[in-house]
Amino acid sequence: MTKEVMEYDVVVVGGGPSGLSTAIKLKQLNPEINVCVLEKASEIGAHILSGNVFETKALDELIPNWKEINNPIKTKVTKEKFLFLGKNKSMSWPTWLLPKVQQNHNNYIISLANLCRWLAEQAETLGVEIFPGFPASEIIYNDDGSVKGVATQDMGIDKAGNKKDNFESGIELHAKVTVFAEGCRGHLGKQLIKKFELDKGKNPQQYGIGLKEIWEIDENQHEEGLVMHTAGWPLDNNTYGGSFMYHAENKQIFLGYVIGLDYKNPHLSPFDEFQRFKTHPAIKKYIEGGKRISYGARALIEGGIQSLPKMYMPGALLVGCDAGTLNMPKIKGSHTAMKSGMIAAETIIDHIKDNKDLSIYEDKFKKSWVHKELHEARNVKPSFSWGLILGIIFTGIDQILFRGKLPFTLKHKHADHEALMSADKMPKISYPKPDNVITFDKTSSVYLTGTNHTDNQPVHLQLKDPELPIKYNLEKYDEAAQRYCPAGVYEVQTENNIQKFVINSQNCIHCKTCDIKEPSQNINWVTPEGGGGPKYGNM
Repeated sequence: MTKEVMEYDVVVVGGGPSGLSTAIKLKQLNPEINVCVLEKASEIGAHILSGNVFETKALDELIPNWKEINNPIKTKVTKEKFLFLGKNKSMSWPTWLLPKVQQNHNNYIISLANLCRWLAEQAETLGVEIFPGFPASEIIYNDDGSVKGVATQDMGIDKAGNKKDNFESGIELHAKVTVFAEGCRGHLGKQLIKKFELDKGKNPQQYGIGLKEIWEIDENQHEEGLVMHTAGWPLDNNTYGGSFMYHAENKQIFLGYVIGLDYKNPHLSPFDEFQRFKTHPAIKKYIEGGKRISYGARALIEGGIQSLPKMYMPGALLVGCDAGTLNMPKIKGSHTAMKSGMIAAETIIDHIKDNKDLSIYEDKFKKSWVHKELHEARNVKPSFSWGLILGIIFTGIDQILFRGKLPFTLKHKHADHEALMSADKMPKISYPKPDNVITFDKTSSVYLTGTNHTDNQPVHLQLKDPELPIKYNLEKYDEAAQRYCPAGVYEVQTENNIQKFVINSQNCIHCKTCDIKEPSQNINWVTPEGGGGPKYGNM
């Protein structure tokens, strides 16, 4: 069937900070340019999850008068703490000894979802067309192999691939330039990186999984503007990770945990490590008597500049976390994602106006503050492969004494999915049962995400080899998908003494962890029907 075609100057895939910043900058530079933004979530912000302590540097450039416009950026950071946790004790690290990159003076505690909603309003005021609930599911190419645009997904297809009564054909969107701003592990970005060999000569990309809850707490424990991070327990010395606790407005705290997806033990469950972390006396005192009101999880990209792919190809650009612009030691990616989108917009204007090659994107990027920032941060993440203590010591030397200017660059040696060890070679981990007061199970947590997928649609978690989970992964890794997924999507069930691998795709919160961590790269995450997935409020 021939699909309807819509023509634009620029199509932006993804309504996060990088995509919206691209669209806004394009219209600022040329109000006549025709721009649309496609967003797979039911509304802008519904799939956005981040800590988030926000640095306004890129926003100051993009919308200099943002403070004069009604905006969601309210809570300025007023105090910082950093704790090392033992099993029952904690030690406070003097904040004046923290590297400058980890200091948060002049930053704000925000909901990134709400910031994106606000950015979408600014974009629409400028004339950008935004289409939520329309996931780009396919890349369209010209005869010469260049990117022509994208196609949105057909709606109303059943599990067997047949058309239902409510079938609607997808639409092709053609553009002079297509910008891919899908966020971490974008499923189209992943295809482009492979097709155009954008990662040739680069280090393997690195990822983490971030889990987050919002709590309403007792006002006596609430310190609006407090930013607290921890390292140590419950993780062992060889597993990279740490926590955040941000005291936002309205007696709310944003509480979360990040674990590097290069962890080795297949028995480890990031979700359960996060739950266990909350039982530490230094943390529990804040949330005891409070109420958990939100939960979510999302993979984040941590490889830094040595894993950053080439960000241009014929007809298209990669921006933000679709490429990997997060600053890992700063624990921030929003400002860098926004700036990458702004540079992309400048590139596109030059390309359309003066027929300049899209490769100038790399030149502009390398001359920007975002490149300088990522270059100075490059050695922090790989140093933690030596363990927590050595990583912290090296980071102090690298960031405090040398300010990121050491005359060498450490390398990432392998991809995260290659790190898992055999289950029989790693210690089993016994996690306590949830008490439903401080700690919770995955089922009740997923309920808080508002996740919903249309019934009877094709499963969007595709197995390249349906036999592999039971025949290989179960024996070698005790099928780690049961634990690395933070939403209980994957289960091994036994019926009539036969074990089978079950995919509860309706639970999927689009975190992409399975696509990253599956040791044989057997799981391919593709977009489900438009509007499906979580419906985050102020995450």
